[in-house]
Amino acid sequence: MPIGAFGMTPELAAASAGHVELEQVDVGGIGGTLAGNALSLAAARATLEEVLTDDVFARMDGLAARWADGVAQVTAAAGLDWHVTRLGCQAEYAFSAEPPRGGAQAASADDFELQQYLHLQALARGVLLTPFHNMALMSPATSDADVDAHSSAFEQATAFLVG
Repeated sequence: MPIGAFGMTPELAAASAGHVELEQVDVGGIGGTLAGNALSLAAARATLEEVLTDDVFARMDGLAARWADGVAQVTAAAGLDWHVTRLGCQAEYAFSAEPPRGGAQAASADDFELQQYLHLQALARGVLLTPFHNMALMSPATSDADVDAHSSAFEQATAFLVG
């Protein structure tokens, strides 16, 4: 359902408007033909009022904590010096003992081939990670079984690394 919504201060709105050419308003992320149509707005309202409720977010937060705990347990058991970070319904792991404090540290801790290996191992076991990180984003449809499937796939994949 295409929709676009921006929330910002009047000062930021004025600054943004000054940098967008008229020809770019439909393609530059500022709006467009389908960005605010009645069906899109009704879908957004229903999602915010009926789907993404406080109870649902609490459940998704719990699932993200369960996912992060599973990663931490697997890496500790395997002796891997990696960390897992969680922010609300999102969690991800990286190949360094501590979270990076800047772009250079993040880049030096990344290992593209290892990341691809872990993604393929997870995918082969029916688990899809965010393709540009080792990240999971919990949704209202995510279940305990989904999280546990990742923990199992992650454990199997790391066993080959240390085994």
